[in-house]
Amino acid sequence: MIDVIARNWGWVAFRGVLAVLFGLLTIFDPAITLLTLVLVYGAYAFVDGVAAIISVIANRRGQPHWVSMLVGGIAGIVVGVITFFMPAITATVLVLLIAAWAIVTGVTRIVAAVRLRKEIKGEWFLMLTGALAVLFGAILIARPGAGALALAFWIGIYVLVLGVAWIAFAFRLRRWVHRDPGAAAFRPA
Repeated sequence: MIDVIARNWGWVAFRGVLAVLFGLLTIFDPAITLLTLVLVYGAYAFVDGVAAIISVIANRRGQPHWVSMLVGGIAGIVVGVITFFMPAITATVLVLLIAAWAIVTGVTRIVAAVRLRKEIKGEWFLMLTGALAVLFGAILIARPGAGALALAFWIGIYVLVLGVAWIAFAFRLRRWVHRDPGAAAFRPA
């Protein structure tokens, strides 16, 4: 596992830079960031629903479950329309989805860091990103009514810290690869 991560340290750094940029944008303009996230999600749900309906209608013959797929497409359109007319409700739901995502990805990072602890020094950077993600998700779930705008600001803080941690971890990986060039070489299983 360390070979794959180490060989791709540049992509880890790139993810960190993107997170820092997104975090700064969100901190300095949380309203537009939150509204953009909500509207992009609404547009996606609407277009996905339309595409699902077109696909179902065009290919329904011989398909025993086409009605359920049609209902799924209609649901996508309804969610898209609701998003555009009631973005505050969508923002609250989006905050809860972000919380769930943060917890799941945080746990996976902690597990990866535990597995890497015998193979690389500095795995605590990865564990730190995981712990921050779990903490962030728990806070969002505990206080979803605190206001989506305030949460957008804290999303920016979280993503900024996460990005810095990813960049630090990437450079730790880079040093590891340069110290032991053969360690990151592809080894067939």
